[in-house]
Amino acid sequence: MTRHSPLDQVHRALGARMVPFGGWEMPLEYTGTIDEHLACRNSAAIFDVSHLGTVRTEGRDAFDRLQRTLTNDLTKVGPGRAQYTHLLDDDGFVLDDIIVWWHPGDGDPVLDMMPNASNTDRVVAAVGGTDVTPERAVIAVQGPDAVGILEQVLPPVATLGRFRVTEADWSGQRVVAAGTGYTGERGVEIAAPTAVAESLWQALIDAGAHPAGLGARDTLRLEAALPLYGHELGPDITPLEAGLGWVVAFDKPEFRGREALLAQRDAGPPRQLVGIATEGRRPPRAECAVLRDGAQIGAVTSGNFSPVLGHGIALALVDSTAGAAVGDAVEIEVRGSRLAGAIVPTPFVGR
Repeated sequence: MTRHSPLDQVHRALGARMVPFGGWEMPLEYTGTIDEHLACRNSAAIFDVSHLGTVRTEGRDAFDRLQRTLTNDLTKVGPGRAQYTHLLDDDGFVLDDIIVWWHPGDGDPVLDMMPNASNTDRVVAAVGGTDVTPERAVIAVQGPDAVGILEQVLPPVATLGRFRVTEADWSGQRVVAAGTGYTGERGVEIAAPTAVAESLWQALIDAGAHPAGLGARDTLRLEAALPLYGHELGPDITPLEAGLGWVVAFDKPEFRGREALLAQRDAGPPRQLVGIATEGRRPPRAECAVLRDGAQIGAVTSGNFSPVLGHGIALALVDSTAGAAVGDAVEIEVRGSRLAGAIVPTPFVGR
């Protein structure tokens, strides 16, 4: 059964092109992906990311359950903080990447896990908790003008620091906001009760935020070299292969997949994730072969045209034994032809 965001009718009224995504029907674009992408880079964009799950764990044992299961170390944060982490299988592969929002307050812990759209049930099964996804919408405000827009609409979250969490009031309802996002720009994500989600969305647009869909969200995250589950992460990719060893607290005595990942760390991961810039506007695509000196050394995990740079960019997993390094000339095979390119540092576009 296809699910719909609490903002579904708002998107349709704005003329959004709706598409299926992770079991939901969500806006792909409104005025065009490149237009929306550049609005986020140059001013501010607003995204509906309600398709992300929210799994709430609360009470005295909530912290312990997450700490025993997920890769990162929750003792490094506390109430009013967020943390990026992974859920692994027993072999060390990534079942999901998650952001944990630790609600502010001095009482028993309240922690919201934010899994990817199709993985909510998997996270509940692994960690426990309550799926509260239907109770809220999640709105992301991202871009250099995000602070000014939020100052007009929701001042308590306007200057929220990166990976900080706070609460505010909107129309008599409590909203929770985190200094997180998926664009490489400054901004926040706001979980608002469904009853007030439409009014908050409209107020943010009235203040100057440009509606943006999943198309721009993907090109933005690729320019920022942020991983996408099912591409740079997944059930056949480990955090170490994806270059995300910093997400793994090896000094913790326990988390799922720890022993397998320790073995890979000691042996060295068989693949490494690299960034590739290609010549011209033709975009590389996922699963395309990456070649060096005519021999395949890996495959693209994500590729697209970069609206900011004006040429193709890609993330790719390449064999560690190939010794690929920044500056190496490579080719990407796309439908029988080859795109010339080079391995480059990431992110492709930084702030």
